[in-house]
Parts: sequence; structure tokens; C-alpha cells
Amino acid sequence: MPIESGSCASARQAKQKRKSHSLSIRRTNSSEQERAGLQRDMLEGQDSKLPSSVRNTLLELFGQIEREFENLYIENLELRREVDTLNERLAAEGQTVDGAELSKGQLKTKASHSTSQLSQKLKTTYKASTSKIVSSFKTTTSRAICQLVKEYIGHRDGIWDVSVAKTQPVVLGTASADHTALLWSIETGKCLVKYVGHVGSVNSIKFHPTEQVALTASGDQTAHIWRYIVQLPTPQPTAADCNVSGEDEFEFSDKDEPDGDGDGSSDCPTVRAPLTSLKSHQGVVIAADWLVGGKQAVTASWDRTANLYDVETSELVHSLTGHDQELTHCCTHPTQRLVVTSSRDTTFRLWDFRDPSIHSVNVFQGHTDTVTSAVFTVGDNVVSGSDDRTVKVWDLKNMRSPIATIRTDSAVNRINVCVGQRIIALPHDNRQVRLFDMSGVRLARLPRSNRQGHRRMVCCSAWSEDHPICNLFTCGFDRQAIGWNINIPALLQEK
Repeated sequence: MPIESGSCASARQAKQKRKSHSLSIRRTNSSEQERAGLQRDMLEGQDSKLPSSVRNTLLELFGQIEREFENLYIENLELRREVDTLNERLAAEGQTVDGAELSKGQLKTKASHSTSQLSQKLKTTYKASTSKIVSSFKTTTSRAICQLVKEYIGHRDGIWDVSVAKTQPVVLGTASADHTALLWSIETGKCLVKYVGHVGSVNSIKFHPTEQVALTASGDQTAHIWRYIVQLPTPQPTAADCNVSGEDEFEFSDKDEPDGDGDGSSDCPTVRAPLTSLKSHQGVVIAADWLVGGKQAVTASWDRTANLYDVETSELVHSLTGHDQELTHCCTHPTQRLVVTSSRDTTFRLWDFRDPSIHSVNVFQGHTDTVTSAVFTVGDNVVSGSDDRTVKVWDLKNMRSPIATIRTDSAVNRINVCVGQRIIALPHDNRQVRLFDMSGVRLARLPRSNRQGHRRMVCCSAWSEDHPICNLFTCGFDRQAIGWNINIPALLQEK
């Protein structure tokens, strides 16, 4: 009786395995309908508040995930069998080649090379097959790293801007379309001071670098400088102060907005008049900021100009002209006499006041729609955000093209950069807040579920790197500000 060669035997075994594999796939496909029907029958017997259409969709999605892993499991078994067959064949060949036994080192090297190839094939197959599933799991991981800690509710209209005091006591400031600016206790979420000196929408708020003084810009064509005195209440943490959501996301309706009287601001001390009023603009003052040292302030207006003022005398020092359309934002450098202004003309401009005799200006062009904000980072970088759904990182020494571009799916509003860790927080029109590093790599998306997150457009973000409870704040047109705790070391490690 003829003896079957090793190669023929291997071919026959491989053919039988492929046949067995195809039969198992056929059995799996044929039972899918029965399994789906059984799951629906089981689910119908359970109490659920989900609509039937949502439940059916969930069942189909879970079924797809199950089939995906089932196919991977079958492929894994087949690859394991191939590895075992290869090892057996190599061992047999090692005993018969040239009538001499191969050394253990030679056999191990040859088997290791072939096994590594199959191992790489297994890894590639697994990675390709599960890429969609793994990408969906990343959001869940981010929820554990980005926690909603506190909500600040009390405004009667949308909140345009949020800022954190740079001096003790550290408080949170919000500027709202309800004509007021509020100061909050970060720990308790209670309103500490209400400023009512404006007669138009309050569009921005910034704190003095060394004093308990705030600078607000308004739709009444003025910017106000006003003093506040606060005494922080004793924090009384509750279980609701540190919510972590692992729930699936659902869409909001406008009816879900928080009540404007939520925590209330009617019982907190009120400041009714400013120390100084800056009045040189002929249109809405959309933003204002302090120059380094706090002796001068800059304002940006819809009259297409930015003005530089002396704080002590309220006198206009410089009027910065050149933008072709309304300004949308202004920002100052934390350590140098530099100002950056952004505009609806799709550009932002860098104004240099370091040399008293020369006031140079540089124009940055790179966006195709309104530049909603441009902010400084550590060193010689500026980050700009736009309604064209992009964020760009620029080197001040090379204005021709950005060194990094972030493309998103929604318009970007007032961005903020965590200076120490170089993380950019992007608030979007679509109610999302995303975190990126300076090279354009996405780090996380802040959770938004049926109980957490913003219900309307997110207008602004602000980092507070040294605060032990909340290190990122966001505000939106749903009339609330939110304090987040971002575990930055874990976030960067996950990256």
C-alpha cells in the first residue's frame, strides 16, 4: 500500500479544515434569525422603558458584535491549528533531512521564524476585524478619565464666557447674555457675587493677574473694570458632587434645559457700578483682556477695531485697525506685551507692543471662515479656532503655514490651552467638548449623556491647572457652566 507524502497529507488536512470552517460559518448564519427572534422574545417579557425601535436596534448591534467576535474566535482556532501543524511538520523534517538530526538550535530558529509570521498574521487579522469595536470602547475609557464634578446654574440666559481667578481666593466667573456676570464658589457651586452694571449682554470676563478685580466686555459698547470681595463658603461635598457617567448617550430636547433659577443668584451680594468704564467703541465689545502686569487692558469690538487702554486713567492708548470685518475675540500673552485679535474676515492678527517705539502687526491667513478665537501657548505658538471646523497651531516665527491642523465635524468656539500640559480644549456648536494635544492627536471627548454635559452649543472653555477639584470649565447656551476633573497623567498615558 503506497505511503502518502507529508505534503499531500498537509493539503488534505487544510482542505478538510476549510470545509469545516465554511460549515461552521454556514451554521452560524443560518441560526442568526432564530437567535435574533429568541432575543426579541426574551426582551419582550422584560420591563423596559425603551421604545421597541430602540430595543430592536440595540439587539441588532449586539448581534453584530457577537458575530464579529465569533468569526474572530473561529479564525483564531484555525490559526492555532496551522501553528501546531507547522511545528509537527518541522519536527518531522528535522528528523529525516540528510539522515541526520537537526540541532535543537537550528530547529528552534526555523520554527520561531515561521511561528512569528503566523503570529503577525493573527495580530493583523484581529486588529482589522475589531478596529470599529475598539474605537467605540475608547469613549468609555475617556469617561473614567474625564469626570463631571459640579454644575453652576443661576443665569437666566446663555453663558458666553467662563474664566478662573488668578489670585486667592480662586473663584469662577461667568459672563451671560442676561446682562450679568456671576462669581461662583468652585467647590460648592454657590453664587458669591453678581455684577449688574452692564445694560447689554456680557460677552466676556477676565480676572486681574494680582488683584480682586474683574474686566467684563458688553454689548452696550463698553468694557467695565469692577472690584469684588468674596468669602468662600465651607464646602460640603455630597454624593452628587462627583458623578461619573457610564451610560449610553441620548439626544437632548430644549425642554431638558436647567431652570434658570436653579441654585439661584438672587440672594448673593450685588455689585452695581464699575470702578472704570472704557467707552471708545462704536459697536458691541465682544471680548477684553488684561495685558501682562494688569496696568493696561485691550478690547475687541464689532466696529472692526481693538483698543488698548490705560487702566488707571481710562484713556485710549492705541486703536488697532486693519481687520475688514467684525472682531470676535482678543487674547494677551501671559508674560510678554503681545496681543492677538481674531475676526470674521477669516484672519487673526498679532500686535507687538514690546518695543514702545514700534507697534508691529502680523497677519495670519489660513482659515476659510470666521476665526472665532486665537490664544497663546507656552513659547512661540498660537492656536486658532474657526467656524470652518478646523483648529490650527502656528509658530510665531513662521506665519506661512500651520505646524498642525485639527479637523473636526463642527464649528469651534472659544478655545483654551492647558499651558503646563499643552492640551487644547475645543468647545463645539454640536454640544461636544474635545481635547487634543498640540500635535493634533485627539485625547478625549468629555462625556455627554442623558444626565450630564451641555444641552446646547458650548461657547467657551477655561483651564485651571492648579485647582485640586476642577481643572477644566466649560459654559454654553444652555445657561450653565460645568466643572470637570481631567486626570491628565492618565489621559496622556492612554495616548
